[in-house]
Amino acid sequence: MTLGIFVGSLLGVMALGMPIAFALLFSGVALMVYMDIFDSQIIAQNLISGADNFPLMAIPFFILAGELMNAGGISKRIIAFALAIVGHIRGGLGYVAILGSILFAGLSGSAVADTAALGAILIPMMVKAGYDRNRSTGLIAAGGIIAPIIPPSIPMIIFGVTSGLSITKLFMAGIFPGLLIGVGLIVTWAIITRKGNYEAYPRKSLKEIWEATRGAVWALLLPLIIIVGLRGGVFTPTEAAVVAAFYALFIGLAVYRELKIKDLYHILVVSAKTTSIVMFLAAAAMVSAWLITVANIPATLTEFLGPLVESPLLLLIVINAIVLLVGTAMDLTPTILIMTPVLMPIITKAGIDPIYFGVLFILNNCIGLLTPPVGTVLNVACGVGKISMEDIMKGVWPFLLVEVIILILLILFPSLVTVPLKWLT
Repeated sequence: MTLGIFVGSLLGVMALGMPIAFALLFSGVALMVYMDIFDSQIIAQNLISGADNFPLMAIPFFILAGELMNAGGISKRIIAFALAIVGHIRGGLGYVAILGSILFAGLSGSAVADTAALGAILIPMMVKAGYDRNRSTGLIAAGGIIAPIIPPSIPMIIFGVTSGLSITKLFMAGIFPGLLIGVGLIVTWAIITRKGNYEAYPRKSLKEIWEATRGAVWALLLPLIIIVGLRGGVFTPTEAAVVAAFYALFIGLAVYRELKIKDLYHILVVSAKTTSIVMFLAAAAMVSAWLITVANIPATLTEFLGPLVESPLLLLIVINAIVLLVGTAMDLTPTILIMTPVLMPIITKAGIDPIYFGVLFILNNCIGLLTPPVGTVLNVACGVGKISMEDIMKGVWPFLLVEVIILILLILFPSLVTVPLKWLT
């Protein structure tokens, strides 16, 4: 009954249009009233402890780093670099979009930010070169979800804090699956464009490639610094976020000199607003997480899924099907905050590697960013590409399909995550 009260109240107020954070608080209060343990002090204490978490400090700094990169000229130099490398191939701008998505993923960790930054530059270029607007926008959106998988990943930080797992290991575990999605998109784009008469850019000379590489080298060094620093134990994920923000500030001001002191106020305000949304969600989710534990909801769900615990593969299939369904109606961050404390005890009891599950869980939630009606990345891509939701669904479905196939492959073959993780750690 407690599970029904929690889920029913949460979905009910969400259906009325209440913001997710307040819906989490409301469902928590409803559960407390039902259990006759209502205490406003408990709500306040959990709200404070939910936000007062050192690893969560990585989020505002990675968000700030992303804003500084866009304002400081790093973004356009990455696109120029990708254009110099693959722009001359048939359908080359599509490959530029995919390569750009992979490179951007190592900088910001936000699917929405990457989709907006890439789409604003590349979609007009692709349409002008004769590419289908729907397909081009769909490709940009599909490439955008690589960002939360390849480090630094904001959703993985949230998952790591919520589950108590090592954020560094989650970062390392996401590298190969993120690259695998990139390869899947490349193959899909190659099949789509094999017969099309797409305008290609002239092949760049070695001198031009060198100039583009030299222009982007400072941007390309940042993911390497973060990964090597984390792998070598030089800094924690939170410290890595500070390093990324300082690095982006220095490059924008002193190297590229496109970032002006007067721009910093606006950048800080935008970063603060984005951070406040995430942090309030995390704080509200802590109230629900505490009550989920007190109400023993994980045990109830474990009992419900009990017959599947003996078959980890079947359990993973069922859980991922549920997450995929939930992802169509709920955004990535609240899904992580709500479902992680419920699912982790079941995963532990079934003997499934929690880091491996974390990668599957994040990837599954990222796919939800491409599915209507919520589909945050889809909505951003629609705005940038100036098309309707119906049109973008016509363009994105081949890429969405290949990403679902990759998720299935990772479920069936765990070594695709665990083996590269051993190499990296």
